[in-house]
Formats: sequence, structure tokens, C-alpha cells
Amino acid sequence: QAIDDDCNQTGQLLAAMLDWPQGTFASRVGLEEGALRVEREVDGGLETLRLRLPAVLTADLRLNEPRYATLPNIMVRHGTPTPARDPAGPWGTP
Repeated sequence: QAIDDDCNQTGQLLAAMLDWPQGTFASRVGLEEGALRVEREVDGGLETLRLRLPAVLTADLRLNEPRYATLPNIMVRHGTPTPARDPAGPWGTP
């Protein structure tokens, strides 16, 4: 649930304040040659954007397909320490 009452204002305002490109209502995102390929649904079908990084994205409901953990997998992971990750992320910016 969005914090701006589903008005899609937060991502657009943040992109404007940072002067970064924006991709709103992203339903599919991919990384290609230092840029993001963003697919979004519009009234006439699908629109594909190529954004330079860094960029601001807002997500559509179809961006994530939930995965449900099975009980055997939960029991295998129980008690296993979580590995540390680099906070800079895959693109070098936090």
C-alpha cells in the first residue's frame, strides 16, 4: 500500500527533487549496459522505457510474483545465519 493514498505522488516528487529520471508503474525491470529497461502498462498496452542510472522507480502490482516458502524449506533454513550483503547493492549506489 502506498504512503501517499495511492496518488502516485511520492516517486514523482522524489525524482523531481533529485533531478533523476523516473519510471512509474513498473511491471518489469531489467538492467542493460548501465541503464534500466522498464516496462509499464499504459491505457494503450505496454510502454518500454530506457532510463539512465540513478533513477527512481515506482512499482505496479504485477512487478512481484509472490513466492511461498514450504515447511520443509523453512525447517532447513531455521537456525542458519543470514550472510552479510554489501549495502552499496549491485549498481554501486546505496
